[in-house]
Amino acid sequence: MSAPEAPEAPAPAPEAIARHRALFRAIHRRKNPRLRQSDITVTEEAQVKRAVKATALGNAMEWYDFGVYAYLAVIIGKEFFPSGNDTAQTLSSLATFAAAFLVRPIGGMFFGPLGDRVGRKKILALTMIMMSTATLAIGLIPSYATIGFWAPVLLVLCRMVQGFSTGGEYGGAATFIAEYAPDKRRGFWGSFLEFGTLIGYTVAAVLVTSLTLWLSDDAMQSWGWRIPFLVAAPLGLIGLYLRMKLDESPAFQKMAEAESGPAAERQKKSFKDSFFGQWRAMLLCIALVAAFNITDYMLLSYMPTYLTQLGFGETGGLMSIVLVMLILMALINSVGRLSDRIGRKPVLMAGSVGFFVLALPAFLLIKQGGTVAVFTGLLILGLALVCYLGAMSSSLPALFPTDVRYGSLSIGFNVSVSLFGGTTPLVVAGLIGVTGNDLMPAFYTMLAGLIGIIAVAAMKETARKPLEGSPPSVATDEEARELVAAQRL
Repeated sequence: MSAPEAPEAPAPAPEAIARHRALFRAIHRRKNPRLRQSDITVTEEAQVKRAVKATALGNAMEWYDFGVYAYLAVIIGKEFFPSGNDTAQTLSSLATFAAAFLVRPIGGMFFGPLGDRVGRKKILALTMIMMSTATLAIGLIPSYATIGFWAPVLLVLCRMVQGFSTGGEYGGAATFIAEYAPDKRRGFWGSFLEFGTLIGYTVAAVLVTSLTLWLSDDAMQSWGWRIPFLVAAPLGLIGLYLRMKLDESPAFQKMAEAESGPAAERQKKSFKDSFFGQWRAMLLCIALVAAFNITDYMLLSYMPTYLTQLGFGETGGLMSIVLVMLILMALINSVGRLSDRIGRKPVLMAGSVGFFVLALPAFLLIKQGGTVAVFTGLLILGLALVCYLGAMSSSLPALFPTDVRYGSLSIGFNVSVSLFGGTTPLVVAGLIGVTGNDLMPAFYTMLAGLIGIIAVAAMKETARKPLEGSPPSVATDEEARELVAAQRL
């Protein structure tokens, strides 16, 4: 039988503190030593820019792959599934899109804790290789008419490889940028990760739209749809090259230098803490990501299919989405900078309230048809979404301490995306099919906004503060000296 734990020492009485101020001041300093300048991480802007460029490009590659599939869902349904009911083919294609999200939590559980043990850089390089290879393979799979049953089997297999690799992508990318960025500008630099997301979607939409305009319907259905998938190979090589040239994040380097236990102990600790040690933060992460990804996938992935089903021209719908994304790209870094100045919570709350209040008017406009009405409705949704895009990449990594940040964020993020984000196109299409109500996407978006309001209200403000488990991070030696000097005041 183990010995009982010793009870905690009672807090000293105020009278004792008053009589022995010097003694208690010495005890406090011993428990809370002053920062030295060598303790503070100084990351020059050139280093941060290199890290952000490589990470954001990799994220763009990831969402290019997903965007291409979403924009070609109707064609892919006809190519890989038995002919017959067009709606059934589209739903089969969207179900395959959602299948990749079923394995994302497994990828997060595998790659996340591994990234906390061996480093962020190595895992991000590996996920890039897997993602681009799987996307290239989709472009090479023969059609159902050629190999029958094996066509959808191979398609699902490639999508699952994409999903597995993506499970380690976002959590690692957000962690990497957050650990490189100075505390006062984490929102600004973090916003470039979602800037990469928009670039990926935009390039995918522009390429698909261009091919649709240049090729006949028969040529597009026969071979033109394969081109965007084949482009993944050179894009993946570029992203891999940039990532391999990076140094490990400063926060991980400091943690690795301070770690003195055996590798086996580090592995057990990281895995255990990722699952069980951060459950409150993980629940909050799941809720925030649910609100973010339902709205994200609604606008960027499902909307082309929705507009086509409403009878709006496929090309016109894609171009309207592209224009909205270009506007969001012009705004996103300013929103990230704003979150550094006024805080993450006000920015995220604005986006959540925007979706809850404006989703129904936006979809009513979209239902009216016509280029102006559709564009206006999409822009309303986009302006609410940019609040998430600008602040989420800096908010989520700050929920977790450094030693389990990659693992905990990857697990929480991908569980939420699998349950709520990736299933959005399929769920909404199914709800419309069951109810016959074309406004179901609006109601689903309002639900996401409500979840966001509750989650943001429960989170702590983290703007301009050091990441948990990491020393302060600044951009210059002068800032480091000012931090040290401020302790003496």
